[in-house]
Amino acid sequence: MPKGLQAIVSVTAMRIIATGGTFDKQYDEIRGEFTFKDSHLPSILKQARVTAPVVLEINQLIDSLHMQQVNRQHILASCKAAPEQQIVVIHGTDTMTVTARVLGEADLDKTIVFTGAMIPYAVTGSDALFNLGFACAAAQLLSRGVYIAMNAQIFNWNNVRKNTHSGLFESGDT
Repeated sequence: MPKGLQAIVSVTAMRIIATGGTFDKQYDEIRGEFTFKDSHLPSILKQARVTAPVVLEINQLIDSLHMQQVNRQHILASCKAAPEQQIVVIHGTDTMTVTARVLGEADLDKTIVFTGAMIPYAVTGSDALFNLGFACAAAQLLSRGVYIAMNAQIFNWNNVRKNTHSGLFESGDT
């Protein structure tokens, strides 16, 4: 490890909380649509060769367009209960900023980084693998707070929006 980073990078476990979204969708050939079955995260972590200690929690597997306040409270409860100080939340991109706001306003004494994918992991050309690695690095390096890490950029929870025309996240009020 390069000199100087040893003091920055934590060797304690980080928690990854899976909530669904495009990241974990898979194509159902019988129904002809994308659905949820199991999380791809165990194989993604293996493929990415993540060596940092990780605790994986499957919180729920739903499309973020179907996420309600009760679902967001379930994510918040998991973050509060987690003994880990660094948390990555895998979330659908359509309502990621709404859930990030719930956690940001809760002002937990943890580093929480949201990420997701525009293309499912199971589809060629997916951004899931990169976004997960980027979010895991961000969770280890950022100070306490709630962030969104997408497209190789990091945004504060209260200054980010998804541009539905470009499919990218950008600075600005939600």
